[in-house]
Amino acid sequence: MTAAQVALTPPLPKSSRPPQGDSRDVATLVVFVLAAVSLVVSVVAVGFGIRAVDKSETGSSSAASPPRNASPAGHSMAAGAPAMTAAEVEEMDGAMAAVTKKFPAATKGAGAQDLAPTVLPNGTRQFELTTSEVSWEVEPGRFVDAMAYNGTVPGPTLRVEPGDQVRILVKNAMAQSTAVHIHGIEIPNAMDGVPDITQPPIKPGGTFAYEFTAQNSPAVGMYHSHHNSAEQVPDGLAGAFLIGRLPTPGVEIASEQVMMLNDAGSIGFSLNGKSFPATAPVSVKLGDWVLIHYLNEGIMAHPMHLHGLPQLVVAKDGFPLDQPYRADTVNVSPGERYSILVQATEPGVWAWHCHILPHAERSTGMFGMVTVMIVEP
Repeated sequence: MTAAQVALTPPLPKSSRPPQGDSRDVATLVVFVLAAVSLVVSVVAVGFGIRAVDKSETGSSSAASPPRNASPAGHSMAAGAPAMTAAEVEEMDGAMAAVTKKFPAATKGAGAQDLAPTVLPNGTRQFELTTSEVSWEVEPGRFVDAMAYNGTVPGPTLRVEPGDQVRILVKNAMAQSTAVHIHGIEIPNAMDGVPDITQPPIKPGGTFAYEFTAQNSPAVGMYHSHHNSAEQVPDGLAGAFLIGRLPTPGVEIASEQVMMLNDAGSIGFSLNGKSFPATAPVSVKLGDWVLIHYLNEGIMAHPMHLHGLPQLVVAKDGFPLDQPYRADTVNVSPGERYSILVQATEPGVWAWHCHILPHAERSTGMFGMVTVMIVEP
């Protein structure tokens, strides 16, 4: 029905009108709807007409007149990203290259170093750990206020054999209380290191001795604070605790190394307490096998990606896998430990980093959770 027909239609007799409302209201609504639809169609048609005229005048304009923020051939730019001048491109590229050329940059202090135990007359392996506040160089020239075991971040790596009698004497030289929990290792409840549940906190100036027999099977664990741990652990109070060596049938291990992951506190995104370019490379000979333990003491998951060389995952949380599997990226959640084997089958310098990219790179270059594996011929 047209608008004219609606206007000429006589009103219904009063007795035949609907009990509620008025048919004239319905007719008016129909007129408005039809008018609105007509307006929309007209606008769309005009739009297409303008676009057609523009193309007919300019040709296929994308090739002839690229938008101001178009990227060079072979590259893409996110929608809305600001344009970069040639000088800005050179400035960014130069800044990134300058950072990479510093690798491996020398900094003060090195964490995760093996600590030799003192063997007591009864054969007990005793480790002495002292907690303290320190100034820690995370990357060249950047010092942060950290908390450390024996002055390093991470703390020393403790290694024992299955069945060893172990004594860890902790001295607290910090201004706040602390405690040590040995994560992922079978120990007596009284040695679990949780203040107000299994022990009192170790007060400033106090000491506590953790004594136990190392479990009879190989294990990959960590030790860390369990008192004000949301501050103390990210700020540096963590280390590796290894029992024996994981079974690797038919594979001769050239080296075994710890890679502790952190992402918070004063230390921030780091591998073994250092941020690229101050991280340490892993150097191996062509054909060698290396055993790496990822230990996540941070608060985020980190998918660790090694370029060029597959990672053979042989254990999860220190438990050997019945069916090891290969992966190029191994996701390590907080508290987890993954043990991987890598055979150096291809010579070269292979990038190795967390694949959450903001954990590894920014517009000024790589930083944080980046290192390399160097395979020497």
